[in-house]
Amino acid sequence: MSPPLPPLIRALLDPARYPHPVAAVELIETHASWLLLAGDFAYKIKKAVVLPFLDYGTLERRRACCEAELRLNRRFAPQLYLAVLPIVGEAEDPQIGGAGEAIEYAVRMRRFAEDGRLDRLCARGQLGRQQVSDLAATLATFHAAAATAPPESPFGEPEQVVAPALANFDELRDLLPGDAAGARLARLRDWTQAEFDRLPTHFAARKADGRIRECHGDLHLGNLVVIDGRVTLFDCIEFSEALRWIDVASELAFTYIDLLDHRQPGLACWLLNEWLTCSGDYDAAQVLRFYAVYRALVRAKVAAIRGRQDGPDDGQAGGYLALAERLIVPPEPRLIITHGVAGCGKTRASRELLLADDAAATLRLRSDVERKRLFGLAASASSGSPMDGGIYSGDASERTYERLRELARGLLAAGWSVIIDAAFLERRRRESFHRLATDAGAAFFIVAPAATPGQLAARVRGRLAKGHDASEADLSVLAGQLARIEALGDAERAHLLPGRRPGSGEPQGRQRD
Repeated sequence: MSPPLPPLIRALLDPARYPHPVAAVELIETHASWLLLAGDFAYKIKKAVVLPFLDYGTLERRRACCEAELRLNRRFAPQLYLAVLPIVGEAEDPQIGGAGEAIEYAVRMRRFAEDGRLDRLCARGQLGRQQVSDLAATLATFHAAAATAPPESPFGEPEQVVAPALANFDELRDLLPGDAAGARLARLRDWTQAEFDRLPTHFAARKADGRIRECHGDLHLGNLVVIDGRVTLFDCIEFSEALRWIDVASELAFTYIDLLDHRQPGLACWLLNEWLTCSGDYDAAQVLRFYAVYRALVRAKVAAIRGRQDGPDDGQAGGYLALAERLIVPPEPRLIITHGVAGCGKTRASRELLLADDAAATLRLRSDVERKRLFGLAASASSGSPMDGGIYSGDASERTYERLRELARGLLAAGWSVIIDAAFLERRRRESFHRLATDAGAAFFIVAPAATPGQLAARVRGRLAKGHDASEADLSVLAGQLARIEALGDAERAHLLPGRRPGSGEPQGRQRD
């Protein structure tokens, strides 16, 4: 049974208390606050609680946190966050925004349709790939503009990274008593310590590279909403600089594990890949699994705290432990390359593989995107290069494939499977990546989609007409490729990914690479 409401919150359930029309008031309670939905607005009041990671213990502290919440959330949702208002009078007879001594403070926000929250879309099976792509682009843009932690600050230092991760286990042992839970936590703690011991130079390098930013800090699906067709962030962490000034990889890891918890591994995998494509921050993959386990255990802790406040948590804390346990044992890595001319379906086939990855452990590298990044161009920008010239010259192609090889080597070493979405028109390049897979101890596969000449031409024309794809191949490029393709040999065909063998329509001959 839930504890009784405080007099102030009980009084604010009366629609007449508000300075605007309200038919009824809806109350949402979290472990740290009350949210009162009243007419066109929402009022967030912080609980007078002190937790290991949060201090709302005094009125002055709550006022400061309300003001910080307004300022910080206006970075990405200025249309939602309106003001901080004092609540005056008596707890049993309060007035919002009136004159007099404040007894409490509330953040006033514009309401949005709750059905548009991503957790609710996910629960209804209505969260799709395009919305996740929009989220990834929004995140990458926000992270790029967010303030960077100064070198002299403690934020992002390796010792500060590991301290809260290890502290989680001390708190969880108290919250989840019993030998079985203790044994599970001990295994997860051992993995966390070992993974940190393997990665200290990566953590230090990420701070030096400016990857520690003033982030959102609490980016689960319930803090994301579709407004006017775009994904909007809201309700960031305002109460702790240490939880907000974090690695952007830690930010991403939270949304990633929440999609996994919602049983959407394909969308979790897609989120990682779209964010990496937008940001180019492939080094994040080195530390991402560490942060994902940390985030899963933070969620376990919050669920356990709520369980103590409100009663049993229906196994939520145990579910997050199970998720963390799955994350520390990823599947054996694979290296998959694509093969084929423009328009044959390489990118579509690789996308399907990502969305079908039940472990959300596959990362894709697109040659069209990385080639342009290498030469300082946005993915959708036109290079103005002629066929076999500019960024498509022989030397530029060598540099592009070397960059793909370098990135793939690092991702495989970090325990991720990798898809290289590239033409791989020349046998020597395919053999080079086969050797890379062997050296990395990864299984090697080839995906070679088939299409008729008519389909190829139609797809190339259609892609150019849309004007927002990274590929710049036109019909003249396609013709050159069809004339010069180096078809797969028998030994290579043995590596075709099961279930994805090309049909009789596979283009043959030599192909421009």
